[in-house]
Amino acid sequence: MPNFPHEFTVDADGRYAYVGIFGIETAWTRGQDGDHRVAEIDLHERRLTRMLDIWPYYRPHGMASDTTGRLYAMSEANDMLLVFDQPREQDVPNMAVPSGGVKTHLVTLTRDASRAYGVHLLSNTVTQFHPRDATVAPRAVMPGPRPEGNALSSDEKTLYIANRGDDTLVAVDTGTMTCGRRVKTRSDPNRIYRTSAPDGRDLLLLTNSGEQSISVFDATQLEEIERITLPANPTALSFHPVRPAAYVSFQDDHVRELDLRAWRFVNEFATLREPDASHVVPGAR
Repeated sequence: MPNFPHEFTVDADGRYAYVGIFGIETAWTRGQDGDHRVAEIDLHERRLTRMLDIWPYYRPHGMASDTTGRLYAMSEANDMLLVFDQPREQDVPNMAVPSGGVKTHLVTLTRDASRAYGVHLLSNTVTQFHPRDATVAPRAVMPGPRPEGNALSSDEKTLYIANRGDDTLVAVDTGTMTCGRRVKTRSDPNRIYRTSAPDGRDLLLLTNSGEQSISVFDATQLEEIERITLPANPTALSFHPVRPAAYVSFQDDHVRELDLRAWRFVNEFATLREPDASHVVPGAR
């Protein structure tokens, strides 16, 4: 695997993972173009199978897939969403759609893939655009400085945005693309993840890089209901598909299992250098 893979997505069948080869260490590393490839990983055979290429675009970071099998890779360097309609049969994308922002770090799709949301580190905007139709003009909103963490509500009527520049959590109405309630968070919230409480409420987990903690917010009230102190800086997390557990990646080269009922860590394992995004493969050993 080439250096500095970052985000990835798993196809609808759970067979292949597609990893963006960012090619530089961080989004603010200077003086380098980065990479222009996407690695395909066979999760059953646990091996790198091939490389897809988004050239002349660089730094694929935000990654997404939809239920029809399409693959989407966001070029942060060029603010362009590259689309592979049949990624198992294509080496290069068949479509490119502008994101409508500057330094587009992450992209999120609705369940039916009719809308995409781009989060832009340098224009300080979030855009809603059509991921396969460049004739549809992006709609932009400015939620705050350095927006990065983002998650859609379960009904997709709200997009939650974490602003790293002023430590705020903002609810964006996806119908009007306007900012609603805004609340303060802990220091430097870099990611948001949505899960469900036992009573069905939406919960938001914010990884706070500035103070090494996780905040749990009630998504409806936008109130912090739990805070978990962490042993190191968190980078990302993923949820177990069946059990109430989350797997948190840390910069101390570990992934730790968080019990989502007791809000405490129950297991950990060592990784290679600086683990980032993760995915639980059901039934794997």
